[in-house]
Amino acid sequence: MNFSSKLLEDAVAEFAKLPGVGQKTALRLVLHLLAREKEEVARFSTAVNRLRNEIQFCSTCHNISDSAICEICSSPKRDHSLVCVVEDTRDVMAIENTNQYNGVYHVLGGLISPMDGVGPSDLQVDTLVERLKDGEVKETIFALSATMEGDTTIFYLHKRLKQFDINISTIARGIAFGGELEYVDEITLGRSIVTRVPYQNSLS
Repeated sequence: MNFSSKLLEDAVAEFAKLPGVGQKTALRLVLHLLAREKEEVARFSTAVNRLRNEIQFCSTCHNISDSAICEICSSPKRDHSLVCVVEDTRDVMAIENTNQYNGVYHVLGGLISPMDGVGPSDLQVDTLVERLKDGEVKETIFALSATMEGDTTIFYLHKRLKQFDINISTIARGIAFGGELEYVDEITLGRSIVTRVPYQNSLS
């Protein structure tokens, strides 16, 4: 693709690094920004810079947050005895959108995947174990994608958590195997949380 400006070319190259954005889409986005008022583009740039420089991760659940402890973990209206274990922030957002869950979360930051070189030590597993030691948590729900990596992670977590006197459950499998949690419709996901089953039962 030939560019009439090095500045234009550099901007397109940066946008094209975003997932799912090719050069043609990147060019369209850049030209769109050029057509906007300078103040509007400045707000866009400021928002991105603040996102990268000021964003935090909750010290309790590891969800993306504006403060050291996220709004969910700090809310007295949430059931802190119930912890839903998810892969990442997108899954927290998906479950919150169902309006069927009032507990708190624990974001692992990924799934165990030996093929990709991701092991238990790369995830927020130890901090989950620490959260269970004070006895406040009565149930953990494994809400992980129905994939080989998700099942491997659940199996490992169950081995680590079964030492505690808590209920360990997993979301009901109304979700097809191989399905990513973030893409499941809200009704199905909400029902799978409500109709969760003990993890041991899901093995049979």
